[in-house]
Amino acid sequence: MSASLADKVAVIGVGCTKFGENFGQSLQEMMVEAGTAACADAGVSLDDVQAAWLGTFSPGFSGGKATITLADSLKFRGRPITRVENYCATGTDAFRNAAAAVAAGQYDIVLVLGAEKLRDRPVRGLQREGIHPYFEAGSTAPGIFALAANRYMHTFGMKRETLAKVAVKNHANGASNPKAHFQMKITEDQVLKAPMIAYPFGLFDCCPTTDGAAAAIICRADLASKFRKDRIVVRGIGLAVMSGKPYLDPTCDYLGFPATQAAAQQAYKAAGISDPVKEVDFAEVHDCFTWTEISNYEDLGLCRKGEGPRFIEEGRSTLQGDMPVNPSGGLKSFGHPVGATGVRMIYEIVTQLRGEAGERQVKNAEIGLAHNLGGPGAVACVVILGREG
Repeated sequence: MSASLADKVAVIGVGCTKFGENFGQSLQEMMVEAGTAACADAGVSLDDVQAAWLGTFSPGFSGGKATITLADSLKFRGRPITRVENYCATGTDAFRNAAAAVAAGQYDIVLVLGAEKLRDRPVRGLQREGIHPYFEAGSTAPGIFALAANRYMHTFGMKRETLAKVAVKNHANGASNPKAHFQMKITEDQVLKAPMIAYPFGLFDCCPTTDGAAAAIICRADLASKFRKDRIVVRGIGLAVMSGKPYLDPTCDYLGFPATQAAAQQAYKAAGISDPVKEVDFAEVHDCFTWTEISNYEDLGLCRKGEGPRFIEEGRSTLQGDMPVNPSGGLKSFGHPVGATGVRMIYEIVTQLRGEAGERQVKNAEIGLAHNLGGPGAVACVVILGREG
């Protein structure tokens, strides 16, 4: 299916709220802001949009679990709306489903909207859902990823100082991004001396809990020139789902994520990419924790297993490097409102490919990659977009 998407779908509009503690906005109000901004960017009205996909993971009582939330917020009624939830890959999977429908010829113009409001909750962080109480008690996302990070550090000899370089890089990028939750530069010393959350992760090794929404208008590629001169087209998409119980898999080494590896290979094949280091210009990856970004370098094929630490230490993933990663500031600067994150990445990829990213602009950006990793590393989605004249 992913191969059939190549160059048949274009992104003609994107919109994004500021991410942060948006106590002054409801979930619905964030949806309206992102959705209307995407329409304005595309030069279309909601009346032109034939269907919508809503990505939201845990919208709470104010949002409900149904697509009625989007229908009422945007007065988008009488047309099909599909809700997508797939762990942290929710936003990119919503985009994947919408792109497939357009490529199949079912619709000409559709809306993808990802939204999440996590700050107005009685719980701290993201609560685990659907897990047996024996495994859930005392279990947190930092704790789970910290176990894998410790295994990696033991195997390859990586130190916390290397993790700190990821945080410093992404906060430096986020400092020039007006949409980011945190717009501040930090030092390696601050990272290393921050309060410990779950070793080896200190406070600055973890992405924050955040509110936000992002949207994209996509259409048939052959119609895109009617709306914009700069055509941003879908080159390839991959989605892979592995076991949600890796601890029962004797082949799991906890040194990376097979879901990312499989999704990346699907997307590369669809896009005709044989060497991502040479053919992809930049990437937005799922840096929920600093070590996760290092693992992503390897799982996405940007370097070999065990070479991720050197990849960051040599500055290859900085804006000045040969493979900029998370020029937006990543989840480290934006936080992770689950359903919104993947669509927010699409927003950044499109902004970069248009040459509109300002201080964080990647030079000569032609092809960009967005990647999400969800659950206990069980779900991954990779989207590759490219610029055409």
